[in-house]
Amino acid sequence: MTAAIVLAAGLSRRMGRPKLLLDLRGKPVIRHTTERLFAAGLKQVLVVVGPQHDALGKALGGLDVRLVVNPAPEAGQGSSVSAGIRALPPGTGAALIALGDQPGLSIDVIRKLREALENTGKSIAAPRYADGLGNPVLFAAEVFPELLELAGDRGARSVVEKDPSRLAVVDVAAPMPSDLDTPEDYERLSTPDNSR
Repeated sequence: MTAAIVLAAGLSRRMGRPKLLLDLRGKPVIRHTTERLFAAGLKQVLVVVGPQHDALGKALGGLDVRLVVNPAPEAGQGSSVSAGIRALPPGTGAALIALGDQPGLSIDVIRKLREALENTGKSIAAPRYADGLGNPVLFAAEVFPELLELAGDRGARSVVEKDPSRLAVVDVAAPMPSDLDTPEDYERLSTPDNSR
């Protein structure tokens, strides 16, 4: 079974308000992201949240997601990845790490990452966009122990870069999906032509 872990415990410092709750074309940002994961065929979706997560839980109401609390999100993205991996159900064969603030996540890219992991025998699959390696990234269970040890704000990038021989790269002829860090990002993504 492949599960998804959505990183949603960030502190939104650059945005100045909870970015995952912002309305984007009639839905909270976090809902766009999680709905795309379900649309890509993932049945088990874990959303890593901070201690104050009531509003996020409401934003995800009606979706079959499991909230996982990172008690110290200020420790950085690595702590959220670790919390998500720790909460995976036994028998999980792979985990897709996705960013909660990428509402334009590509369903097709997720499917291609799953195919790449299955067909190449590699233990990590990552998309390479026109502007470089990006998210989401799919990790086989054999890599989970390394993800459990993550700390700091680099997330899982160090694990991806550690050994290129175990990485399956999925080339994507498009720019990386936009993430939402600043008010300018939100304004750009809110414009109908810039929903990617």
